Formats: sequence, structure tokens, C-alpha cells
Amino acid sequence: MRPEHVERMKARARNIALTVAYDGTNYHGFQRQTPPVVAVQNVLERALAKACGEDVELAAAGRTDAGVHAYGQVVNFFTDGRIPVARLPRAVNGLLPPDIVVTQAWEAGRDFSARHSATGKAYVYRLEECTVPNPFTRSFQPLDHDAMRGALAMLVGTHDYSSFRAAGGASMSPVRTLNEIRLDEEGAGRLSCYLHGNGFLYHMVRNIMSTVVSVGLGRISAEQFAEIFAARDRRLASPTAPACGLYLLSVDYAADDRSDVRE
Repeated sequence: MRPEHVERMKARARNIALTVAYDGTNYHGFQRQTPPVVAVQNVLERALAKACGEDVELAAAGRTDAGVHAYGQVVNFFTDGRIPVARLPRAVNGLLPPDIVVTQAWEAGRDFSARHSATGKAYVYRLEECTVPNPFTRSFQPLDHDAMRGALAMLVGTHDYSSFRAAGGASMSPVRTLNEIRLDEEGAGRLSCYLHGNGFLYHMVRNIMSTVVSVGLGRISAEQFAEIFAARDRRLASPTAPACGLYLLSVDYAADDRSDVRE
């Protein structure tokens, strides 16, 4: 929500939350942009305004970058519209392009914020091993999976992740907690890396993945990876991995915030 409009928006009768999935390929990230640049938020707010019969401003759990996708982005907005939440996904989806879909809607409490009420997030980064590059995925020559898992295991816990923090993000503590990281083999050379934590820094997942892939390719040893992590110096890690492999999988909230979820 625009800061200057927060008071007016919050005076409305209902606070509605949505879960949204989107293919980010054609958008300049999630956060609203000034036309002619188009972001997911621009398109979603326009469709919601038509469905609700009034202007809509969203708050979102995460500001995914250009080219990043989502299975479970969460947003909320205030409205005086009377459309039942059970009907809202279908009504809005009929106004959206096929690469943006509202999957759930629920009545949230007055104090619920998709951004500030979140207690954790999960991301997945997808890549592929192949001898001929695949234009649809981030592809590599064969990788040492065990070496990658060993590097990823070093990141679990509460740490300073400055080595994987890009410049240009919001000013905040670089200390985060990652309580689960898992590298899965999905068959046919496809791999996915699942990361769950209480929060992520700007480009953190993509910088972790590029550096872990360097381990898998044998360009960086496990010892060198540990040194990079401990140095808290972004200049020592690998260049940022492409956005196309990254998906916001889900956002965590307290049980009370999701108690009235409806399909």
C-alpha cells in the first residue's frame, strides 16, 4: 500500500487476503511499477478493482524480482466490496491473464498484514543437469550432489549471511535463521533446492545457489565455501544466479491468521 493511502484503505470494512501464483517471466517483479513498466501488482490490482468496484492497493509478503515466480505469494487488501470470499478467486481469475492466478481467498483479521504478519518463507530454486543447454531452465554440466549438500548444510541455523546479500536491498540485519535446506533429485537431470527460514535478504537465495553450484562444478572446494561464508563479504561469492530458477513456494503465518482459508 502507498504510505499516504494507508489510513484511508484501513478505514474500509473488510481485510481480504489472497494466495497468488504467477509465472514472473513477463513481469518486472511483483512490486507495482510506473507504466509502461508492468509488474504483477499492477495487473492484480487492476483486476481486483473491477471485481470489487473500487480502487485496490495491495500489501504483499514478498517483493519478488523480475523473472522470479511464485506458487504461494500472499497479499492482503482492504475493501468495502461485498463479494463473498468463496467467489472472489473465480471472479478475479476471469479478469487476469493466464500467467497470474488467485488460488485462495479468506477474510483476515483487521490487524493481519501479508508482509508484517509473516513468520517464515520457503523458496525453491530449480536447475537441470544436461549436456546441451535447456532454454527453459538454468542448466549445467553434471554436478557433485554430495558436495553441494555438504555446502548447504553449513548454512542451516542462525547466521550472518552477508556473503550472500546483494547491494541495494533494504537496510536490515544480515542475521537470519534457515531451519531447513534440502537438495532434491527429481529425475531426468532435474534438481531442486528447498530453503525455509524466518526471512531472506535481497538476492540471498540466488547468491547461495550460484555459489553452491560452483561447489558442485568443482570450482570451489568445501573449505573455500566455508571461508566465503565466514568472511561476510559478498565480493567473494559467485555471481547472482538467474531469476528464472527461483520460486516463492509458501509463506508462514500463525494459525489464527489462516483459520478461515477457503478455496
